Amino acid sequence: MREPGRWWRGKTTPEKVETYTRWSFQSFAVMEFLAVGLMAAAPLGVWLGTGLLLLVGVHAAVCFVTVSRALDWTRGRRPQPVRLLWALASFTAAVGAAAIGIADLGPDHESVTAATGGAFGTVVIIGAGIIALGIRRRRRMIAVVVAAAAASWLVAFTRGTAVGESFLMAVVVLFSGGLLAFTAVISVWLLNVVYELDEARETRTRLAVAEERLRFGRDLHDVLGRNLAVIALKSELAVQLAQRGRPEAVAQMVEVQRLAQESQREVREVVRGYREADLGSELAGAQGVLAAAGIDCTVSGAATGLPVAVQSALGWVVREAATNVLRHGDARRCAVRLRMLEGRVVLTMENDGVREEAGDTGSGSGLAGLRERLAETDGTLQAGPVGEGMFRLTAEIPLPPQTASGPSRGAGLPGLPGPSGTGSSPSERPGPASVGLHAVSEGTS
Repeated sequence: MREPGRWWRGKTTPEKVETYTRWSFQSFAVMEFLAVGLMAAAPLGVWLGTGLLLLVGVHAAVCFVTVSRALDWTRGRRPQPVRLLWALASFTAAVGAAAIGIADLGPDHESVTAATGGAFGTVVIIGAGIIALGIRRRRRMIAVVVAAAAASWLVAFTRGTAVGESFLMAVVVLFSGGLLAFTAVISVWLLNVVYELDEARETRTRLAVAEERLRFGRDLHDVLGRNLAVIALKSELAVQLAQRGRPEAVAQMVEVQRLAQESQREVREVVRGYREADLGSELAGAQGVLAAAGIDCTVSGAATGLPVAVQSALGWVVREAATNVLRHGDARRCAVRLRMLEGRVVLTMENDGVREEAGDTGSGSGLAGLRERLAETDGTLQAGPVGEGMFRLTAEIPLPPQTASGPSRGAGLPGLPGPSGTGSSPSERPGPASVGLHAVSEGTS
């Protein structure tokens, strides 16, 4: 057996608001029937009272259905119930006319006049308010309410009611019908806002999932790209050595096995979300991998004292750059230089042996991912050919004030001695790696 309230608790917040709005307006139809029944049954007698009550009951049923169809139209589930709205307007006028006719046919008592007048006003006010629920343009809503008030004044005035009393009745209908129409407008607006907020929350969730998938894809690309390039290179070397009967082929395959195992470990770490690129480790790793591939790689500068976020972003730059050096071109030399200039840290990498087709600076997935990572720390990335067969990549990241204000301009990175020599700017003083090369080909990977 279902627990009481489980049906309500199973609804989402927008569905609860819609249900509340629907029931609120449908309750007006119920109150109309009850109010007219209490006012008209006793003063009008059995026959006239029952007849008026039946007419009001049918009118309430039409209002009940109109509320449901109008809200469905508001939410885009049904077409606008134009015919139903016209039917409700016509039936509202018919019930109002019947109430006036019953007042003329019934006993000549003030109670009868009050009962039929109350029934007339209630039907017109609720009818106008429910019709406004199915209209989107405010001018038409106002026109409906004004028409109801004008009809009330006309009916009262033509039946011999004093001008002041007729005007008062029209004002009551105008104010009450306008209040109900305004409530309808606010309720529909609030309902749409709640649904839009819920859709925005779902969209934000989907965007977060998509962003995480992109980040995960970038991480896998950066983690596997370099190792797979080395594995392919060493496997090819092992095949050539084996074909010549050289025993060094075994050592190369052992290295391939080690790299494959390391790749498995790194992929597990990426999947678990634990891996963070460390700049020092990435510099050492890139130098070792490039040296293993026969590329002379020199590194100047150190990462000590840099913020963690900066080290992580530059670590990914080094990884992607080293991968591109292996994949695109026939590099023989590569130089990496890390400097701090005027409140920013600059990482440059430069390599030779770039093929013409690899020198394209288009937006490959690898460098596009790096630009996204650097953008998180307000960093920039530039990459492109700088000479015959040369390619340079430069990444710059601004440092926080407390970090940037520590060492003076040209003093090198925290924890490192500044470049030797005097009388020249920091960019002109050669460091341990005299070539000052920074980068890699951008090739799309």
